[in-house]
Amino acid sequence: MIEILGILFDFGLLVLIWMVQLIVYPSFLYYEAKNLIVWHRKYTSLISILVAPMMFLQLGFNVFEAYSDFSAIAIIKLLLITFAWVFTFTYFVPLHTRISQGKVSRTILEQLIKLNWFRTLAWTVILVLSMFNYYFH
Repeated sequence: MIEILGILFDFGLLVLIWMVQLIVYPSFLYYEAKNLIVWHRKYTSLISILVAPMMFLQLGFNVFEAYSDFSAIAIIKLLLITFAWVFTFTYFVPLHTRISQGKVSRTILEQLIKLNWFRTLAWTVILVLSMFNYYFH
């Protein structure tokens, strides 16, 4: 049962990151700077309500999994989750802070889109590994 809950959080973050990658971040390019700043402040506070608990729960379930059933897959998943966390706080928090402060440029918006492919790939691999581990372990 605990594995299923872990997979659900992996899946939820996967769906969320793909929506952000394909819809949300590209849509920022279509806003006028003034409107984007207003919307962005709302967006970041609202998306944080969804993302933060899911990221903490994903981390918790995967730490538990690595502890209770130590395997190469569990370690790889933890490394990918750690990467997603570090990448988020190193690159995305500062970029979003700049936008919220009114420092909007096409370059920053394009950086969001380009850099987010790394998180999208990480969360995709995490779910694939979770599914593989569930069905073949």
